[in-house]
Amino acid sequence: MKFLDIGEVAARSGVRPSALRYYEEAGLIASVSRHGLRRQFPPEVLLQLKLIAMGKQAGFTLEEIAGMFGRTGTPDLPRDVLHRKADEIDRQIHDLTALRDTLRHVADCRAPTHMECPTFRRLVDLAGKRGERRGTTARRRKTPAPG
Repeated sequence: MKFLDIGEVAARSGVRPSALRYYEEAGLIASVSRHGLRRQFPPEVLLQLKLIAMGKQAGFTLEEIAGMFGRTGTPDLPRDVLHRKADEIDRQIHDLTALRDTLRHVADCRAPTHMECPTFRRLVDLAGKRGERRGTTARRRKTPAPG
């Protein structure tokens, strides 16, 4: 089996060598040997790096991503966690769509000022109520359990 040295992995994956060393330290990837001072990786590391990038893009922490690789470094993706993350992304899409629509309305509104636009005022009120609910939920999560 031909191994890839760290420079080759960096060039083929677009991941900087310093990030590769960090990922190895965090247990996300593993080198198999050294050639001089240069780490050597199995070719499968390229797939692992793609999965790491996808996980980061989906909003998983590196610790969560590390937990998605089995002992041999092969993906062991927990479907329930993936479903929860997909649901979270759906909520973000919904919120961002509403925000986009609000911004477009503000940009296109023909009222003399935005504060004179009833639609804009309604959207601001709705956004404020959503923010208040999130703040309450976030405070509840941060409050330590008694005892």
